Amino acid sequence: MTNGHQEIDQNIDIAPGDEHLEGGIGERVLGYLTGLGLAILLTATSFFVAGTDLVWQPSIPVALVVLAIAQMGVHLVFFLHITTGADNTNNILALAFGVLIVLLVIGGSLWIMANLNHNMMPMDQLMQMQR
Repeated sequence: MTNGHQEIDQNIDIAPGDEHLEGGIGERVLGYLTGLGLAILLTATSFFVAGTDLVWQPSIPVALVVLAIAQMGVHLVFFLHITTGADNTNNILALAFGVLIVLLVIGGSLWIMANLNHNMMPMDQLMQMQR
């Protein structure tokens, strides 16, 4: 093989969305270790917030939601390599579609549970029917 042919083969082996990772394996490992460190920090912070009395009690659910969103962001950027670059348009659209599906499932489930709870027979009437 000639040097020109080797360069072409090397470019073919780069996955879509990973063009920015042309550095050595050390840079890639450093990126993954940075993501791992952030994920561990966010997880530990979530457990701390949930299990301590140092945080104002009504703010705990909001803090946990914020930490969960940050955790998802760390995973998307550092492990799934989803960025806003021009080469990642399909990744962003797939992510948006996934979020839409999750919201539809959660919203539909809450709507069904609310209707079932509203239309359910009161417990005292149900107990009288079983006698």
